[in-house]
Amino acid sequence: MGGAPSTPRWSGGGAMRPAETAEYLIGTFVGEKSYPLESDYWQKLLELPIDLRWPPDRVLQACQLLAQNNSQTRHLAKILIHLVRCLQECVSSSGVPFAAFVKSLNAVYISSVFLKYLIETAKSDDFEELYLSIDGAETLPNTFSTDLSIQHLVMHSVLTFIGKVDVSTNTYLLHHELLNFVLIAMSTQLLSGPSPGPEDVHPFIDALMVQESSLVSLVVCKLLSNYTRQPNFPVDSSSYSIFSEVNQPGVLQRVGSVAANFVLFPLNFFVGSTGEPTKSPLADNSLNVLLVLIHYRKCVGVDYVKGKVGYSSDSLPKEEPYFSENPYCKALQNARDVEFDRLDVDGNAHNGPLVKLPFASLFDTLGMCLSDERSVILLYTMVQGNSAFLEYVLVRTDLDTLLMPMLETLYNASRRSSNQIYMVLIILLILSQDSSFNASIHKLILPSVPWYEERRLHQTSLGSLMVIILIRTVKYNLSKLRDVYLHTNCLATLANMAPHVHRLSAYASQRLVSLFDMLARKYNKLAEMTNDKMHMPNGESREEDNLPEDTSAELHIYTDFLRIVLEILNAILTYTLPRNPEVVYAVMHRQEVFQPFRNHPRFNELLENIFTVLDFFNSRMDAQRVDGEWSVEKVLEVIVINCRSWRGEGMKMFTQLRFTYEQESHPEEFFIPYVWQLVLYNSTFGFNPSSINLFPVDLPLQEMGEVETEKLENGVLDGQELQVQVEKLV
Repeated sequence: MGGAPSTPRWSGGGAMRPAETAEYLIGTFVGEKSYPLESDYWQKLLELPIDLRWPPDRVLQACQLLAQNNSQTRHLAKILIHLVRCLQECVSSSGVPFAAFVKSLNAVYISSVFLKYLIETAKSDDFEELYLSIDGAETLPNTFSTDLSIQHLVMHSVLTFIGKVDVSTNTYLLHHELLNFVLIAMSTQLLSGPSPGPEDVHPFIDALMVQESSLVSLVVCKLLSNYTRQPNFPVDSSSYSIFSEVNQPGVLQRVGSVAANFVLFPLNFFVGSTGEPTKSPLADNSLNVLLVLIHYRKCVGVDYVKGKVGYSSDSLPKEEPYFSENPYCKALQNARDVEFDRLDVDGNAHNGPLVKLPFASLFDTLGMCLSDERSVILLYTMVQGNSAFLEYVLVRTDLDTLLMPMLETLYNASRRSSNQIYMVLIILLILSQDSSFNASIHKLILPSVPWYEERRLHQTSLGSLMVIILIRTVKYNLSKLRDVYLHTNCLATLANMAPHVHRLSAYASQRLVSLFDMLARKYNKLAEMTNDKMHMPNGESREEDNLPEDTSAELHIYTDFLRIVLEILNAILTYTLPRNPEVVYAVMHRQEVFQPFRNHPRFNELLENIFTVLDFFNSRMDAQRVDGEWSVEKVLEVIVINCRSWRGEGMKMFTQLRFTYEQESHPEEFFIPYVWQLVLYNSTFGFNPSSINLFPVDLPLQEMGEVETEKLENGVLDGQELQVQVEKLV
């Protein structure tokens, strides 16, 4: 067999040791001789004991040999066909037979290792190196449809097993490895650019996208069920006695980076050093697969659209890609709560099968897992695309289950990836679009906030905490990231909350006024720089000023920010003043910060209401006789008393600002690279960095989870802008 691994003579009579048999059979698989589909060789290969070991360097050698010989032998296609057969046997049986289980595991192990290597080292754009067909001299088994490709058949059988076979003691490991296999099959995306084009070829993902809707719904339901149930590996089961030697991984099971950068885990992965199960690998893999599936977009063509009139470069026709529908994304968006089917209430029929989930379990699991960026993406996908789940979240009385971990993420922004910060802020913006949400968060009182270290927050409302954290995020962004869109997102959420604020805490009220002061100082500095720049002689510059290229544009941005903050204060004082004495106190305590802008043409109309409130309460203070000095308590007492007599006379009613989130027209350019980065960081395999074109690889993949926040520039998040639409509502 040429350069194949050394192969002892195969007696076929069982005289050889198991390790020698495995060596021979794997060597035969990667060798030059082609074995027909019906040869008894395949049964012997698939019946190998799965507690044997093959060294990584031998695996690499075997992968290289298969790459040389696969075009003649078509052994990859043939083992995939046998994988289909094994899985069909497993699905058709009432319980998974042990023999079928062993054969399926061996088939998926071997297929995964060699398929990944061939994808990783592919040179052609259409992955012809895979040779996913058999030569004309052979025919597919009678049970196979001849008009379907091998990749369609194998993905159908894998999805059928995942969707229809329950996770149990006997099936856990096979479920886990099939999900590994699906990830590997979809990893062709890593070789493509970040913008899907009509010429992109992804044999297995495209096969996944054309499966029948009933199977798609089953798989989406099962993947979410695995995620919410978090099933652990059944370590005490006698059915897994073959794994009793935890230091003896299976044949081709241990494949290090030297071999194929892929690891298929043995039993000792599922068991910690104490012998206790670790977090659920099946839940992790299910989430990985689900995120890749729902965010894939198949570009099927390009339309030419006319650009904007008036700009010579933009007025030319532009290429605008259009995409086929993603059935997995559609199934997730149409998912309904198993406890309450609104379709029965509304009397509306739904076309096709419907995914029904326990929304309560999904809500609780998300709350526990939101420190994981992948769970944040799943929550975003659900609240942005699934109206039923969004409605369910909004009526929950324990919103702190979701909000507390998200607010903690923002609090620790310096230790989080910029992408994660953006996802959390977008979710909060989506939630703040609902008035009932804005009202209910102020009714939920938190006994304490242990992770907030600046000061002790005792008996603080969830709404007050949200205001505090959003303002803190703005301040962090101003000093570190200087990202316009992050500012906009935070202020937009605060503006949506403002008309519904109820008993905002003293600390949150102080932070709100200090936010205006901070932005005002930045505005004044920019105004001075702009004025100096306008009066400097032509050709002169002052390097020490470090002036931005367009200071006037930045000044315009901060003008808008100041107006939004004034709108927020106006909304609180106009609609909820009697319920917010602490806000009145904070405005009175720092009233000098508003004085310089009283006659400013861009702010004076918004400041009229604030000074109307100040005049009212200052006059009440002046009329009040107090023995000794004014204390905070005495001032606040006067404010509370006079809040009762406040009628809002002289207040000018402004149209409320309402901010809504609008997803970018090409979300795939952000989500596909982002999801794959997280998959590589959190899953069981790595990928050769030099083969990755989907995103820039300037960091080791194990560090992808800690993206430097300094890389976030000019409001663009890895090519994706945060798009916020502002609507004026009467």
